Amino acid sequence: MVDSIVYLFDLFGTMVFAATGAIKGVRNRLDFLGVIVFAITVGCGGGVMRDVVLNTEVALFQNNAYILVCIVAGAVVFALSPRIVRQWGIIQYFDALGLGVFTAIGCNKAMELDFGWVAIITSGVFSAVGGGILRDVFSKEIPMVFTSDFYASASIIGAFAFVVLSKLGLDPDEVLFICALTVTVLRIFGYHFRWRLPVARMVGEEKWQ
Repeated sequence: MVDSIVYLFDLFGTMVFAATGAIKGVRNRLDFLGVIVFAITVGCGGGVMRDVVLNTEVALFQNNAYILVCIVAGAVVFALSPRIVRQWGIIQYFDALGLGVFTAIGCNKAMELDFGWVAIITSGVFSAVGGGILRDVFSKEIPMVFTSDFYASASIIGAFAFVVLSKLGLDPDEVLFICALTVTVLRIFGYHFRWRLPVARMVGEEKWQ
């Protein structure tokens, strides 16, 4: 039961992230191929990073469904870009859901491989934010997770909750759901209320303002 739920969640998260990646490509005025590449990068990049770090089979290369989902999502965004790009605020909420889903899936995969709690949290965060980091690097931007919004922080908190709930012996289905929900809610609140972590101030910074 858990495996089927995880797989469906994984495909859903891949679709959501692929769509956000494609939208970034459209906003950067990329051609069709560029939009598809961004869709694949964001949809699958985090999972590839996770699997490489965990030294396990890369899911992307074991199941063609992931690539196909990314291509379809990218093509749909490209075709409907004038309508979709204008809905960026709504898309952020779907992105929050994808963040929660990928965090939970990444944590679950590391736990199934009998890794410790540090690896479980790292795996969850890599799955959730890895693709976005690659997308921003390709766009020649500082990755969003380091500069704005309550994004990676929400994933870290959710991954930590996954570890704690697993240690308490909760049902695996419930742990996955609670982890994904925690991350999603924190990300939505962070986006809506513009939560930000404190930024260090440099000596003499006031002189430049």
